[in-house]
Amino acid sequence: MTQLSLERPGNHHHVRSVSSDGVRIGEQIFHGSLLLSPQTIDAWPPQRLTDIEDDHWQQVLALTPDLVLLGTGVQQQFLPPAGLAALYRAGIGIEQMTTEAACRTFNVLAAEERRVVAALLPISAG
Repeated sequence: MTQLSLERPGNHHHVRSVSSDGVRIGEQIFHGSLLLSPQTIDAWPPQRLTDIEDDHWQQVLALTPDLVLLGTGVQQQFLPPAGLAALYRAGIGIEQMTTEAACRTFNVLAAEERRVVAALLPISAG
């Protein structure tokens, strides 16, 4: 388990730790994929990078982010540009990184009051 923080700075969601058991936000551990914004936590259907389809990005776009952090599991992986077309059309930036790195980056950007959404695949996903 990677401990990210013990405290919740500010009035927004903050990831405390990440492990193969899930993502810990506050005192709750979330298993499976999720969408995380500074104010919301939602389930997200794809469990692997290869599961992501255009329709899944509509749930992300509904949160009106300026930037999306795609946490791709334990290893950094990349969707082909066609798999990101919905975000490109909407003018939304995307960064693809491990789920652990996406959680760390989310914490920093949320603390800066940025409009960020982390689309997190489970750390065990391949």
